[in-house]
Formats: sequence, structure tokens, C-alpha cells
Amino acid sequence: MENFKMVAKTFFGFEEVLEKELHQLGAQNVQKGTRMVSFSGDKGFMYKANLALRTALKILKPIHSFKVFNEKGLYDGIQKIDWSTYLNNNQSFVIETTLYSEAFTHSQFVALKVKDAIVDQFREQTGSRPNIDKDHPDLRIHIHIDRDLCTVSLDTSGASLHHRGYRTATNIAPINEVLAAGILLLSGWDGNAHFLDPMCGSGTILAEATMIACNIPANINRKEFAFEKWQDWDSELFDTILESLLKKTKEFHYTITGYDKAPSAVRKAKDNLINANLDEYVKIEQEDFFESKKEVQGPLHMVFNPPYGERLDIQMERFYREIGDTLKQKYPNTNAWFITSNLEALKFVGLRPSRKIKLFNGKLEARLVKYEMYEGSKRAKFSSPTQSV
Repeated sequence: MENFKMVAKTFFGFEEVLEKELHQLGAQNVQKGTRMVSFSGDKGFMYKANLALRTALKILKPIHSFKVFNEKGLYDGIQKIDWSTYLNNNQSFVIETTLYSEAFTHSQFVALKVKDAIVDQFREQTGSRPNIDKDHPDLRIHIHIDRDLCTVSLDTSGASLHHRGYRTATNIAPINEVLAAGILLLSGWDGNAHFLDPMCGSGTILAEATMIACNIPANINRKEFAFEKWQDWDSELFDTILESLLKKTKEFHYTITGYDKAPSAVRKAKDNLINANLDEYVKIEQEDFFESKKEVQGPLHMVFNPPYGERLDIQMERFYREIGDTLKQKYPNTNAWFITSNLEALKFVGLRPSRKIKLFNGKLEARLVKYEMYEGSKRAKFSSPTQSV
């Protein structure tokens, strides 16, 4: 099978994590960009990337690029592609656009021009044309115009890859699955410690943490990918790829625990973990983090998504102070990571973060922070005679 170029899109701040994932999966010509990583692979690798990548939102397959300065140039450039290779006149398609151009500023206008060029080609060749279907098209076409360069790609994924397929019940302000996976990978989570999400909501961080720990493909529960409607869809190859990924799953020898003080959140989290076939690995309890204490021996890896105040009515100053107090007094030998877009509230934690990473949660600028809680005092740890320098 022939190799071709692909582009994996991601969130700001996850480019290096995605680059590493692609290398580990066996991609070739991996190159990091902004909110994306390009790479090469064959059709089987395209299937594998969609199934296994945790921090990719979408995987595009570029098929043509050309210089474009006006609408006639756009129409002519699209007409140069032989669309019968990808589509027949009984099928449907949809066009998505991303524009960074002074000549083209209206995405709807660009989509319309591209649609005209495609349907005119079919009309001339066959006398009939494929239809537009925005909800369940047979082909998703992605147009990216950056200044005067137009790149035409096929969307291999379909709906964003954060739609893993396991989350049917959501709480207020749920975290995006790709964001959760990226945070976990940035935190260094690899399954070699006990894990706790003390404010687990509908269980997304717990599900992603379990899949990482057991090396379960991220999109194993997803119902469909866009490439399944393509003319060259190879279901046998897909099954072979899926089987090879499932052979690489591994045992997990620690505990994964989730707390939430809301009974409704605990119910939803349990339901979602059952949907994901991960419930045997995870213990979820109704518990107020501020009244809890560390229950396990040895190192604990903690990752959570506390309320930001955007959609929840709580006293932020007091809430974030209690996070710091609880970590300090009740969670020794713990690496605690959390994400927040309430940068003001962070000041009240009362602990100095050892790491601070800029991310975005939707459109909100956020920080992923790490607090290292030692067994005794930090000074004692670093002045210990057994401590290597």
C-alpha cells in the first residue's frame, strides 16, 4: 500500500504530545505545526491513527493544493480534481472551511463556490449530481485557505475524535475527552501509580486515565469514522488493524478512583465507565474531596478539573484555598495536577506550582498546574543524605 500525507489537528499546547503519540504509533515524516501535526502513512495507518490517537481531534488527508487569488481561481482549482475518484453522483457530501485570507473572508461563500465546482463537474460528465448532506454525508471535504494557498483535504474522521462513544451522561461543564487525554499525557500519567480524580464529574478523566494505563485504543467505543463510507473502504484491513491494537493492551496493577460529592455525578460517571467497558478498573465514590484524605500507600497521581466559576455558583477564593489546604494536610507523596481558567483564583491555593502550562478549555485561556506534595517537608526531602544530586 502506498504512503500519503495526513494532518492530525489538535488543541493548542498538545502539539508535542501528539507528535510523540504519532512516533510511538509508527508514523513517518512527522512534523509539528500549530494546533496540528503532519505525518505520512498508508491506508492501514490512517485507520490506526483514527482508532488510537488520544490527542487528535481530526485526521485530514490532503488531496490537492493550488494558489488562489479570486473566486474564479478557486472554482477552476476545484474543477481540476477528478471527483469521481472519491464520490459518485448518487452520494452526498459536505464542505467545511478554514480561512486565513484577505481575499476570502466568508466561509459560506467559499463552501458554495467549491460545491458549484464539484456538482458542475458531475453534471457535465453524468447528467446528474451528488447532494449536500450536512448531517450524514458520504464524503466530508475540508478546504483550508492560508493567504493564497488552498489545500483540499478529505476528512477521514467525521465528527470530532473527542466523540469517543462512551459518554452518554454528562454533568454541568463536562471536560472534552481529547482535552482530558492531553492533560493526562502532559502530566506524565502512564499507569505506574495509584490514580485519583477527586472531582470526577461525569467520569471523563477517569475513562481516559484507564485507557492510557491499559493501552486501550482511545476510539475503541466510537460508532463510526468518515472513511467507512469511502469507495476504497476495506473492512478486513480495519479489523486486522483493530485486532493488532487490542493485542497490545496491558494489565494494570494499581487503583483508579473517582470522587464527587454530587450523587447525580457519581451515577453518571458509573454509567459512562460501564459504557466504556472500563468499570472493573475504576472505583467511584460519593465523597467531598475537602473531607477526604489519601487512602493508598506509595505515590499517588491526581488529576482533576475543578469548577471555574464560569457556569457554577461557588465562592472561588474559599474553594481554591480549600484545594490547597486539603492537598497540604491530607495528601502527602502526591503529584496533583489540575486545569483552571480562573487564573485569579489560582493565587488562593497557597502553594507554589512546580509547573504551569498554558492551554485552552474551549475558548477560555487556562493553566494546567502541578503541585508536588512531599511525604515530610520539601526541605527535609532535599536535604536528606540519601537524596542523589
